[in-house]
Amino acid sequence: MITPFTLSLLAAIVLLANCRHDVMHTGPDDSDLPAGTSFLEPAAQRNGDAQAGYQYLIYGNYIGSGIPLQVFKQFFGANSPDDLNRTGDADGVPFNFNVVTASNGVKVVAPTCLTCHAEKLNGQLIVGLGNNTADHTTNQASMFQTADLAVKLLYGQNSPEWNAYYPASRASQTIGPYILTKSRGVNPADKIFATLSAHRQLADLAWINTAQFDVPLETVPTDVPAWWLMKKKNALYYNGLGRGDFARLSTASGMLTMLDSSEARQMDQKFPDLMAWIRSIEPPAYPFAINQNLAAQGKVLFESKCSKCHGTYGTEETYPNLLVQLSTIRTDSMLSNSYRIYPEYSTWYNNSWYGQGPNKGQLLPNNGYVAPPLDGVWATAPYLHNASVPTLDDLLYSAQRPKYWKRTFDNSDYNKEKVGWNYTVETSQTNINTYDTTLPGYNNGGHTFGDVLTDTERKAVLEYLKTL
Repeated sequence: MITPFTLSLLAAIVLLANCRHDVMHTGPDDSDLPAGTSFLEPAAQRNGDAQAGYQYLIYGNYIGSGIPLQVFKQFFGANSPDDLNRTGDADGVPFNFNVVTASNGVKVVAPTCLTCHAEKLNGQLIVGLGNNTADHTTNQASMFQTADLAVKLLYGQNSPEWNAYYPASRASQTIGPYILTKSRGVNPADKIFATLSAHRQLADLAWINTAQFDVPLETVPTDVPAWWLMKKKNALYYNGLGRGDFARLSTASGMLTMLDSSEARQMDQKFPDLMAWIRSIEPPAYPFAINQNLAAQGKVLFESKCSKCHGTYGTEETYPNLLVQLSTIRTDSMLSNSYRIYPEYSTWYNNSWYGQGPNKGQLLPNNGYVAPPLDGVWATAPYLHNASVPTLDDLLYSAQRPKYWKRTFDNSDYNKEKVGWNYTVETSQTNINTYDTTLPGYNNGGHTFGDVLTDTERKAVLEYLKTL
């Protein structure tokens, strides 16, 4: 029978962001750019109502198809303690689901953005922290085949309930075989977009049963970024691919179950509010003791060696918005290269409704990765765009990064000294909980800038990073 994870596939591509207006943005005219970097120009963003945006986040119908409410209650119950204190039909429903009314009036349980953009840390649910425990290693399409039978038996194939449920089933069974990852904890967001765009008409975004272009076989693993980082950025996604209006870019989540572009336009009216709420959230504070004297030493080191790419922090923050070329960063190149190797996906997007009009979004492939802001970096393990490095200590000293490593996926199993997850070093990939950095897309090389630090200096920088 369907697990809550099954429907988590429906929300995986919602990587939302917006510009932050209280942070200084430096450009090529007023800064000495580090070698091998380029400045990502900002784009105008729409304003919105943050409070309305939060209500839309937890109650909104941006995914308008799912399991009929009574079926969900029968098989999963509706008494979760992690329900965000919602009222009405959503009272007791897990935080990563919501009860919405489908276009034909049937109440269904659908996933929300928080399927990917909320996670527990030390027992506390943190909205905006990327999900780092989900398991995408098995094909969940068979789960929906079982659900198909259940809905048909209970309501009939010509029933309103079936019609409200079917778009979710159709999308999940279509993308299921294409989005398998090799390890638990990484996300197949880019592959979900690729598969869905191959099954959407360019003119009106209506569903096409047969893919209009080939779907790549490989799944590029990504680590879900924290929402509070996105408000500083001029471009979405690790590779700086998403340009233009961030609210428009984020409405692509509706491709999962929408009937046509009319639903996309409805979402487009609401997403500026959601962006406004995302701009309002802040990272969680480090919950353990910090050696302030050591952190002060680390601040000096950080600002001399790291700030040109990652910005400065404190009362007058700066963030340079730099794209670092692959030849300079030398981290796994598969994600950066994928949209240049398969240009049909960005071309489709840019020529579709999403890429049109005054608030258009654009997908512009690049040859590198964005140097991210580091607010709340202590909470965002594992590290690099593909989640290949378990701790900040390992990130800052590349020689000690494990080739095979395993963690418990208990989000209280935290290492205060290395700043990240406790892990064991393995000799091979024994199961899905083992991260194998020898696989294509999973490499843990590159970003060797911290190798110049001594052990003492590295400890000081780590202590400073806890304060961000």
